[in-house]
Amino acid sequence: MQQVKEGDVVRVHYTGKLTSGEQFDSSAGREPLEFTVGAGQMIKGFDAAMPGMTLGEKKTINIAPEDAYGPRNEDAIIQFPKENVPAEMVLEPGMPLTLSNQQGQPVPVIVLEITDEVVIMDANHFLAGQELVFDIELVEIV
Repeated sequence: MQQVKEGDVVRVHYTGKLTSGEQFDSSAGREPLEFTVGAGQMIKGFDAAMPGMTLGEKKTINIAPEDAYGPRNEDAIIQFPKENVPAEMVLEPGMPLTLSNQQGQPVPVIVLEITDEVVIMDANHFLAGQELVFDIELVEIV
């Protein structure tokens, strides 16, 4: 039976959960996810789990933060001057926003706190610092 190797294009169904069991993503009800193994399109731990899998195989993997979205970075907590927020924009803690970096690329953030002078935002990926659990099923080697 053919086994996945680096460079193969594969299609998988998956469910991503936190170690608490809380689901954060799934391909259920959608087309399988297609990617090239080893091409850096996936987080390291997911990519590393693919070689050796065979068609129809299912497995559950645990991925440490270092092989997922990395540790939380306190330098990614941004203090944005409140005077630079448009007056008509109503902000609330927990609200997702998108800022632009110096290259004009979008940076998703979450509003943490609003003071009289600043809006404190978190630019860490929402899964940073988390151990992730994925249920994976290999449905096709393209």
